Amino acid sequence: MDSLSGISMFVQVAETRSFTQAGRLLGVSSSAVGKSIARTEDRLGVRLFHRSTRSITLTAEGALFLERCRRILDEVEAAETELSDAAGSPRGRLRISTPQLSGLIMPALDGFMAQYPDIELDVDLSDRMVDIIEEGFDAVIRTGEQHDSRLVSRRLGSCAQVLVASPGYLARHGVPAHPSDLVRHACLLHKFPATGKLERWPFRLGDSEAEPELPPSFVSNTIEVLGFLALQDKGLTFVPAFLVRDALESGALQIVLGDYIDQTVTFWIVWPSSRYPAPKLRVFIDYVSQNLRI
Repeated sequence: MDSLSGISMFVQVAETRSFTQAGRLLGVSSSAVGKSIARTEDRLGVRLFHRSTRSITLTAEGALFLERCRRILDEVEAAETELSDAAGSPRGRLRISTPQLSGLIMPALDGFMAQYPDIELDVDLSDRMVDIIEEGFDAVIRTGEQHDSRLVSRRLGSCAQVLVASPGYLARHGVPAHPSDLVRHACLLHKFPATGKLERWPFRLGDSEAEPELPPSFVSNTIEVLGFLALQDKGLTFVPAFLVRDALESGALQIVLGDYIDQTVTFWIVWPSSRYPAPKLRVFIDYVSQNLRI
């Protein structure tokens, strides 16, 4: 059991790159973590971390050891789960990452928390491309298919993407009849967090027609901001339909150039294939699949 405790501390340090943060997560002091790592290194006869005053990084031996240790902890979790399955409802900490789309995500998480009060959600709201395995997530929700053999995914749903503007903006600036008209309009653009590149507005154009150069009136790396600004008469923006569903139904926003755009966005929930599907993860996957209103 002492070895298992040392393995757990090693994995936490490897994932947080901090003795202090690892200690906080484990409920022990940073010095206790440091001593545990030193004992493990002495026992193995190798150095697991490169340490400096500013950072902690894994050695080559540490990276190899980390992969095996994660498997060991997964097996321990699987064994504990098998023994406790019959004892009651799913429980424990569930670490997930979701896009910064609180209007889409939070109603589902709120309902999940009410139905499974013994599961502690640790949520990372971020549009960045996280490394599920390296960062220790149980599951993530993202757009786009995954092609990593270490991961399993389930499709949550798809919806159209639409170009929208408010009636107030269109009354003042006119309704564009063709994508080329957009050069005279205020365009609210989305920037991909991972690359810093602006998202294209995917117009269907003739072979001889050039793609319009969109004037960037406003740029954001999260799309909820763009929908808000469109409602404030600030310009046109290209967003998933679920984000502006209520505004479209009420007439606060309207679709523009709908005949020139035909694109959908698909959401997936993704989790490590090597991880034992604990009850807490299984019920989360099932609940989100049934209740995320895309």
